[in-house]
Amino acid sequence: MTYHADVSARFEPGSPHRLGAHFDGEGTNFAVFSEHGQEVFLCLFSADGAREEMRLPLPERTGDIWHGYLPGLRPGALYGYRVAGPFAPEQGHRFNINKLLLDPYTRQMHGSFTDHTATLGYRVEDAAQDLGYDARDSAAFVPKSVVSDPALFAPDATTLGRDWRGALIYEAHVKGATMRAPEIAPPLRGTYDGLATPPMLDHLTKLGVTAVELLPVQAVKSEEALGRRGLVNYWGYNTIGFFAPEPRYFGPSGVQGFRAMVDRFHAAGIEVILDVVYNHSGEGDHLGPTLSFRGLDNAAYYRLIDGQPRYYVNDTGCGNTLNVRHPFVMRMILDSLRFWVTVMGVDGFRFDLATTLGREAQGFDPRGGILDALRQDPVLSGVKLIAEPWDVGPGGYQLGSFSAEFAEWNDRYRDTIRRFWRGDRHSAQDLGSALLGSADIFDTKGRRVWASVNYAASHDGFTLADTTRYLQRHNHANGEENRDGHHANFSDNFGVEGESADPEIRAKRAQRQRNLLATVFLSQGTPMLLCGDEGGHSQQGNNNSYCQDNPTSWVEWAALDPELITFTAALSQVRKDHPAVRQLDFLHGVTRPSDGKPDVEWRSFDGAPLDWRDPGLASLCVLLRGSAESAAGAQIEDEVLLAFNRTDAPLDLHLPKGSWIRMIDTSMMAQAPRPISSKQVSVPAHSISAFASTGSTAP
Repeated sequence: MTYHADVSARFEPGSPHRLGAHFDGEGTNFAVFSEHGQEVFLCLFSADGAREEMRLPLPERTGDIWHGYLPGLRPGALYGYRVAGPFAPEQGHRFNINKLLLDPYTRQMHGSFTDHTATLGYRVEDAAQDLGYDARDSAAFVPKSVVSDPALFAPDATTLGRDWRGALIYEAHVKGATMRAPEIAPPLRGTYDGLATPPMLDHLTKLGVTAVELLPVQAVKSEEALGRRGLVNYWGYNTIGFFAPEPRYFGPSGVQGFRAMVDRFHAAGIEVILDVVYNHSGEGDHLGPTLSFRGLDNAAYYRLIDGQPRYYVNDTGCGNTLNVRHPFVMRMILDSLRFWVTVMGVDGFRFDLATTLGREAQGFDPRGGILDALRQDPVLSGVKLIAEPWDVGPGGYQLGSFSAEFAEWNDRYRDTIRRFWRGDRHSAQDLGSALLGSADIFDTKGRRVWASVNYAASHDGFTLADTTRYLQRHNHANGEENRDGHHANFSDNFGVEGESADPEIRAKRAQRQRNLLATVFLSQGTPMLLCGDEGGHSQQGNNNSYCQDNPTSWVEWAALDPELITFTAALSQVRKDHPAVRQLDFLHGVTRPSDGKPDVEWRSFDGAPLDWRDPGLASLCVLLRGSAESAAGAQIEDEVLLAFNRTDAPLDLHLPKGSWIRMIDTSMMAQAPRPISSKQVSVPAHSISAFASTGSTAP
């Protein structure tokens, strides 16, 4: 693209109302926030991004928005910003006009980041570290922002709006889920284009998945330290562009592949939830590069330490913390979220380190500014909101503290069910709470039972299979001397660390996986399944594969166990068919008006009341009663009995009055409903059996 010499003379004031670069059919309006900057320059680049052809001061400032309008400037133009202002790190200011800055609102990027010392605002060789000013131009080492074609980002998307009741979330990585999928064409593997192809949709439909939760897909900057070790930030929790889809996952359709992927998921009845990272940015700590926010206005975009504004508050453990209390940072986050909903069709968000978003001056506040803004926003209040309820700052663990509009990742549930099946004493009591949606944690402020997102494994930690194969983490390939990742995994290797050819050990491990899966699917709350766990995917004991963009993390579909996949699908079908195990309200043993019976009863295997005081309690039964309305409007009455036997021997179970069908028996892989002909039935050792009353009107 060539820019005419008179373009600067035609730079008009434009409008401050819409941040970013927007083409209106005749020209492009630019608007960017900088509170402490003294002058903001728009830099226009050649079509290949290699040459800065023009540097123009934005002609107007309205409040803290700098803006201008260039007639004739069309989509495809490459640009960036430079901001003049004080370079005074000890005062919190890090302006450096020599550093090209990415537009925080850009939807597309041209080129990629190159780790080079020229991207640092300071002289790396200076003994004073970040206090010495670096005058080198960084433009050659950072991507350029792109003036987007409005047709690519039309705000005409619709969301599915599926109810929380009956939800099954499937956590997946765009690349890891498809790179080793033999039924997906090679050019589509690892891309948005490949994720929602018929083989994957068929698989998810078989499992009964209602929503895919994707690890971060917003543009990411991989850490320089990983590059030095020959690694890359694979998970993507290091965002630099909150409006731009990550280019690493572009396939033949480019940026359009993302919206097409969402549309195909929607056509299959599957929602798309994004894991989003608004707690920090990819610019790192005070020694990190100047790529966007730091150079636009460091003191506004980031939380700085009181009395030492040279340094960043690090409640995230990632080097910096975004200042979400600042009105324009909050605006950027809300604008970003609305973009992904209204333009890209996304159905919800899982907020990484969500405690950080709720931090006010006095600490975490569930009614904090941005959290309240999410609750009342006419767009965002209508989508699914999930909190990761912790960060590493003071008082950072806030499980159960979020408002009723949020679901929360329940890591306590994960640890509880692992401990129970491992055989830990006192764990049955915690299991009782977990099975009923952790009411002791979540049953406040009018919350519903779906608030507890229950899982046995997630991307962060051991996979389900590795929970049964390893006692210790094996993260040596990460290059951090095996010091990274969770140290408390509540796992069990059955006497052999890693793979084993012993058929007895393999059988025990398979049994444990089935038990953990069944526990998740039969618990009240929202089940979440990690991609690959349905078939036994292993990461060879790496419980922190954030930098392993290779077969360690990629799901090897050909190696998955098809029988375990079928077992998982059977669990999902039982959950779908029986509203008693997926209720909206918490169960407390209250009398049901419909039949005069309690909504939940705890029993021993012999039918006697359960002795919760027993520290070695290893077997328990829970009888669930629930109601729901069918699609045809008929009232469904459902009664389900769950029997957990962790002991080393089979136990005789005395069934309640009535006729029963055994729906699930985790002692075996194949599942088929089996009518029970007597009032006493054997529950195998180390297993779960689930029974449905034939008096139920559920399927």
